[in-house]
Amino acid sequence: MIIGDFNRVIKACDKLGGNKIDEQRAADLKSLILDFGLAELSSFGNCLLFILPPLQFIKYLVAAINTVFSEDVSGKVVVITGASSGIGEHMAYEYARRGACLVLAARREKSLREVADRALELGSPDVVVVRADVSNVDDCRRVIDQTMNHFGRLDHLVNNAGLAGVCLLEDVEDITGFRSIMDINFWGSVYMTRFALPYLRNSGGRVVVLSSAASWMPAPRMHVYNASKAALVQFFDTLRVEFGPDIGVTIATPGWIESEMTQGKFVGKHGELELDPEMRDVQISLMPVERVDECAKAIVRGACRGHRYITEPQWFKYTYFWKVFAPELMEYLYRIMFVTSFGPSSTDTLGKKLVDYSGGDRILYPESVRAPLPKTE
Repeated sequence: MIIGDFNRVIKACDKLGGNKIDEQRAADLKSLILDFGLAELSSFGNCLLFILPPLQFIKYLVAAINTVFSEDVSGKVVVITGASSGIGEHMAYEYARRGACLVLAARREKSLREVADRALELGSPDVVVVRADVSNVDDCRRVIDQTMNHFGRLDHLVNNAGLAGVCLLEDVEDITGFRSIMDINFWGSVYMTRFALPYLRNSGGRVVVLSSAASWMPAPRMHVYNASKAALVQFFDTLRVEFGPDIGVTIATPGWIESEMTQGKFVGKHGELELDPEMRDVQISLMPVERVDECAKAIVRGACRGHRYITEPQWFKYTYFWKVFAPELMEYLYRIMFVTSFGPSSTDTLGKKLVDYSGGDRILYPESVRAPLPKTE
């Protein structure tokens, strides 16, 4: 019936030759197209009603099985980028507790070695440290080459390295400085995955990618960061189709998590990294910031269970429904809370005033966020 309706639309359009269409024929065509659209919608709805219940049952069943038969990563090899701090550092500790061998990559070698020492204490049999910048394609190739030369296998690739930028677009003085955000967040993950691909296929391994809830939330001042995280989701969703069952893909979309970014370290209007706790309060306001160890534990646990998506804290996943069903309201609330100024400074936003007047940050922010001491080496 759907094909027949479609053919009727095509035939009606074919008959409309010439430059003039009388009103009656135009009305008939509109009615025909509307009928066709409603028929398509009705058929789609009926199809969903038939498919969704068994599909959900199968998903719950698979999730239950994966919970019981979680992947044992003891003795397996895990590469983690951006492992010198934040989520990457604590994912290294979680994998170490599970007995995995680690390859830790980041630009700060001293911090990496401290993480490596701690990982060995927690139970990792062997840890390799590689100083690398994932925005450099040769560095990415070198990380994978050193992994294979040392261990001869690769089981999990964790694309975690990331950088945030926080500034209204019209206030940016050096827009080229924001290019590094896309280079690290997106292209770094692309490079690493490409070079790791044949080895992951051989081991039936898994790619774990750290995207963000910012991939669907229109957080102001974070335009390039949001775009880079949205690009990651689409890229790795597409790779699921290309990989098939050979390689697993887990996409993590964390909300506000204890890290250098929530401490206020990000690219500012001059296109350079800076520490700005005041702007941090403007961006986060009274949103709870989850402890990084809890987030890392949830991601590693979910990856070992074969989860496709992981959102942490879990309540953040419900913000996606606002994006789908009430995007205008979400945009309005974000603008009122985080953009509109209620004072002489552009940082005198409602969100910032709520933090200042309530002192809620003492309850909602971990100590490391309230009194930041970011790593420098």
